[in-house]
Amino acid sequence: MTRVVAQGTFDILHPGHVHYLQDAADMGDELHVIVARSVNVTHKQPPVVPDEQRREMVGALKPVDEAHLGHPEDIFVPIERIEPDIIALGYDQHHDDEQLEAALSARGLDCDICRASPLEAEAADRLLSTGRIIDRIVDERS
Repeated sequence: MTRVVAQGTFDILHPGHVHYLQDAADMGDELHVIVARSVNVTHKQPPVVPDEQRREMVGALKPVDEAHLGHPEDIFVPIERIEPDIIALGYDQHHDDEQLEAALSARGLDCDICRASPLEAEAADRLLSTGRIIDRIVDERS
């Protein structure tokens, strides 16, 4: 059995998230998703939706076998517990693959790192990012 881990913020769910998680699920037999805690989201605006609610929503998606909240201090703790064969990154996630491989190796974790494919926007108005969704809400509701 091939166990895959995907991870992300998953603030406001959109088709890009579903595509990423389906791609990740297709890489193996079992998909675990680690939902980042708000305190650990430092590379962009903090999430609007609370941690547990985001975990619950991700866990309800068909491709996901189990959704976990990330560790508040050490992002590798859930990965050590899950022991994946593959870590599936989103095609545009900010992680540096080589740095991630080195950090995993330093912790004795042996797994492959793969990138999901991008989801092409079929229409110019298709919203494939949380930031674009928020911007649209602000523009239309202000």
